[in-house]
Amino acid sequence: MSEILEIIMIVSFGASWPMNVLKSYQARTTRGKSLSFLCLIFFGYIAGVLSKLTNAAYMASISQKWYVLFFYVLNLIMVGTDLCLYYRNYRLDQVAAAAKAR
Repeated sequence: MSEILEIIMIVSFGASWPMNVLKSYQARTTRGKSLSFLCLIFFGYIAGVLSKLTNAAYMASISQKWYVLFFYVLNLIMVGTDLCLYYRNYRLDQVAAAAKAR
């Protein structure tokens, strides 16, 4: 039961990331984004993955509970993608500001 509740939590947190990644891609700006927030979430998911990988009881039953780790990794990938888009958009903001200053 605890794994199901954990999956519900992870899916709930992760449901918004695909839309957020698409919004970041289309917006082409960092306005309204927080790098510190993205980094905090990213490192939180890394900690979640590492907690699963270092938990002997979980690893002993990973063949039956792999899906929990899958959702952590999926969310980590989505947040990582949003981080990459942040840096792309930051660079685009700098180019736009330089062009405007001319």
